[in-house]
Amino acid sequence: MSDSPTGAHSPRDLADVEAPGPTVPARATDTGPGRSKLRLNASMAIGGGLVVLIVGLALVSFLWTPYGPSDIDPIARLQSASPAHPLGTDKFGRDTLTWVMYGARITLLVGVVAVGIALLIGTPIGIIAAIFAKQPWGVWIDAVIMRANDILLAFPALLLAIIFAAVYSPGTGPAMVAVGIAAIPGFARVARSGTLQVLGSEYVRAARAANRRTPAIAVVHVLPNIAGMVIVQASVAFAISVLAEAGLSFLGLGTQAPVPSWGRMLQESQQFLSTHPELALWPGLFIALAVLGFNLLGDGLRDRFDPKMEARGV
Repeated sequence: MSDSPTGAHSPRDLADVEAPGPTVPARATDTGPGRSKLRLNASMAIGGGLVVLIVGLALVSFLWTPYGPSDIDPIARLQSASPAHPLGTDKFGRDTLTWVMYGARITLLVGVVAVGIALLIGTPIGIIAAIFAKQPWGVWIDAVIMRANDILLAFPALLLAIIFAAVYSPGTGPAMVAVGIAAIPGFARVARSGTLQVLGSEYVRAARAANRRTPAIAVVHVLPNIAGMVIVQASVAFAISVLAEAGLSFLGLGTQAPVPSWGRMLQESQQFLSTHPELALWPGLFIALAVLGFNLLGDGLRDRFDPKMEARGV
């Protein structure tokens, strides 16, 4: 207490108060927001760069390739890398770089169609299931939808491709449909989870109080708010589709000759692994780069669209 009748501090009292030290600027630690932003930028940059590389190969192949995909030169068969053939040639004398470029087309085509099928079917299913789950009389409908989704989840793309190949004939079309159907459960689960969170928000309650119809709520409020989650799922599903297409083509259930495919390139290189391993190296490398690129891009997008992770500094 000060001796002053007014209770104010005297200059001596103020001098006795320890002055604050110099302000030290905050520095991002290994677990702070700074590291989160760095990792987010790195994931998106590296993943986006790899995706751009694959897309660029596919786009350039429409304008230019070193040779035609069906050009055969028996004299130049099984050659190593050279100025005429930068990645060498296969057992028929076909240019490996040309096949890698054309194979990028098939990879992206299968990914776009398969992810499109899964997104357009799985997302509405998840939204509908969540809407019914919020109704006392619709809980059993939600249970039926999700149990059917679990049953579909038990059928991998390979098994569906075998079924489609038996009913129809092996090819890129059945492979795309099989991969797309196998990816539907993932989109349905993500959409349902996100929709349940949105439907419990205050603005949705306000919309219901204003007599806004359920379809309008789904379009105006639900879809924009779960779009980030769906985009992340699409990026991850694209990586799975790339791997699935390569595996199906390797087994003879996917892209058929004479259409170039990375999976077929791996299948044809088996007999030359001991003498010409580069025949398997190049398609395997580009498959790995494509899968890694879409996975890293999905990881970066997840961090970007998930506010909880940013708040935790993960």
